[in-house]
Amino acid sequence: MNHAAAAAAAPARAARPTSPSRPPKAIRSTKPRGLDEDTAAPPAFPKSPSSSSSSTSSSGGAGGASLIHADVPMDADLWAGLPDDLLLEVLARVPPFLLFRLRPVSRRWDAVLRDPAFLAAHAAVRSHGPCLLTFSRGGGGGGGGAHHPALHCSVLSLPLRARYRLPFGFLPAWDLWLVGSSGGLVCLSGFDGAAFRTVVCNPLTQAWRVLPDMHYNQQRQLVLTVDKSRKSFKVIAASDVYGDKTLPTEVYDSKEDRWSMHQMMPAANLCSSKMAFCDSRLYLETLSPLGLMMYRVDAGQWEHIPAKFPRSLLDGYLVAGARTRLFLVGRIGLYSTLQSMRIWELDHGRTVWVEISRMPPRYFRALLRLSAERFECFGQDNLICFTSWNQGKGLLYDVDKKSWSWIAGCASQLCNSQVCFYEPRFDTSIH
Repeated sequence: MNHAAAAAAAPARAARPTSPSRPPKAIRSTKPRGLDEDTAAPPAFPKSPSSSSSSTSSSGGAGGASLIHADVPMDADLWAGLPDDLLLEVLARVPPFLLFRLRPVSRRWDAVLRDPAFLAAHAAVRSHGPCLLTFSRGGGGGGGGAHHPALHCSVLSLPLRARYRLPFGFLPAWDLWLVGSSGGLVCLSGFDGAAFRTVVCNPLTQAWRVLPDMHYNQQRQLVLTVDKSRKSFKVIAASDVYGDKTLPTEVYDSKEDRWSMHQMMPAANLCSSKMAFCDSRLYLETLSPLGLMMYRVDAGQWEHIPAKFPRSLLDGYLVAGARTRLFLVGRIGLYSTLQSMRIWELDHGRTVWVEISRMPPRYFRALLRLSAERFECFGQDNLICFTSWNQGKGLLYDVDKKSWSWIAGCASQLCNSQVCFYEPRFDTSIH
């Protein structure tokens, strides 16, 4: 009797419609103007047994994605009578990529997403979660022309397990490269034909601005950082060598709308392109001699950090973690059969690098099929992402959970692709 009841209940549960008033049907995905949804990516984090019951919010984890796309009929009269303040609170908790679809629907929805009350409610809600932004340049279409390739940008949302295309057609058709992202803003730099330009934009609001020229307006190593408490951002141009001239450090402050020159880094150090910004400090790895320099943005001064780098380090990357945490990631070993990928954390008290993790051999062999294959490494909030050329996937390491997982569709397929972490936000202003 019990077995028969269970057998009858199983097909009943499988055939349960998506809503009490409608029969089951396939969910049709649409491609609204301005934001396209690609095929869903596999989950970046393994599901725990309790995740399906606890992840009920739309932005709290992978379990909320099924609730977002469910075809549930809504009572139009109920939503029409919803007070404006309550409506804004509801919208503030909707994932930003889904809100972006509402902009081209009507002028009213576009005005709602620009309303200061909505932006204040959106700012009070916790972050959407980790996203990976892929920026690439390609010829043809988009007004790029032969001399200025068209800009392409897509974002992989790890909580929603979906990829979205972000239109960058609102930017000028210049020869731009990705600098980085911070707090919802994206920084790019390049040439408009002759002069070097620095551009900061918010891809969701499509607001952008060209920064004034630096005092030494040459191609520089730049870092973008957003200060949410001051509602401002800064762009730091690290000391560099141009020809036979050593260029000073320059800092752009959006509140003052100008560049200020600061202390020049000692000329004995040759800068590398591997930098990390955390806790109002810019850390830079030097090559000659191999070492670590720190730039205090508030004081405008460079300091040498006497932390010896590990022996036999082949290619080290500095990665900023949460708050004051600074990581060093790189390969160890002179021979390909003995190489391994390791992660160290800087002990600020003892000024030493402490090893905290090693990449399992199976991941290392899959990531770098050849010992000389190039890889990239970047991080955000104690998440470290590895990508390598000609790979269809990236590797993610969670420092807190000490877990490794593959992410499909975030690796650099071509030499003109760049990847970084991105935090989608409507409330971050370019001014």
